[in-house]
Amino acid sequence: MTEPASPPSPLVSPQDFGAAAVLLTRLPFPVDHGAVGARLAASAWAWPVVGAALGAVAGTALVLARMAGLPDGVAAALALALMALATGALHEDGLADCADGVWGGRDRAHRLEIMKDSRIGSYGALALLLVVLARWSALAALPGWTPVAALALCAAVSRAAMAAAMRMPNARGSGLSAGVGRPPLRAVLLGAALCLAGGAVGLGGAGVLACALAGAGGLGVCLLARARLGGQTGDVLGATQQISEMAALAGVAACLG
Repeated sequence: MTEPASPPSPLVSPQDFGAAAVLLTRLPFPVDHGAVGARLAASAWAWPVVGAALGAVAGTALVLARMAGLPDGVAAALALALMALATGALHEDGLADCADGVWGGRDRAHRLEIMKDSRIGSYGALALLLVVLARWSALAALPGWTPVAALALCAAVSRAAMAAAMRMPNARGSGLSAGVGRPPLRAVLLGAALCLAGGAVGLGGAGVLACALAGAGGLGVCLLARARLGGQTGDVLGATQQISEMAALAGVAACLG
């Protein structure tokens, strides 16, 4: 006698926001870790929502800093610092490690070994410097209250790109990415749709362009990781988020800056 099939996992659950916040930030959210642990991958649709909230807060801080008399560059640096503090610089660390491994290793095994090393090399330092500089420049160029919507969208769509990248095979078979699991396709698509709709409503054509550029940037990282590593790791996901956010911010700045 066969056992009855278990019911399918719901697309959306009340636990998803807590799961996304616990996974993507270092903020002390009061959640039941046992309950949200089972929804870490399934909550991928909510990752952009958490990103949007972080981006909106950082963008508001940027505008308020300007109103207080700080120069545009200092205000933009403050916004990026707040984002890094909220996430524990997890994605920036992934970008640096990924750059060191992808460009510095002699073969797949050596590249993965380099990426496990906590020390930063020349490729990682250069990648981190250039990407942060590009994000900072784009933010500093945005006028008025535009940084609030722009940073909310770009932080959101870059996390949607990260969820899509996580559907690639895991290159290592261990670590945070492997432990979280593979996000369901429908959750990834829902997150992307929320970003596209929000971008179109909030920023018009600039928002749609930002989403397209974020997708292109994320795809580029994924193709490189597939060719050099055989799939994704947590560091690849961090690099995907950073490159996607940089590309999206550049698109918004080109249209509205």
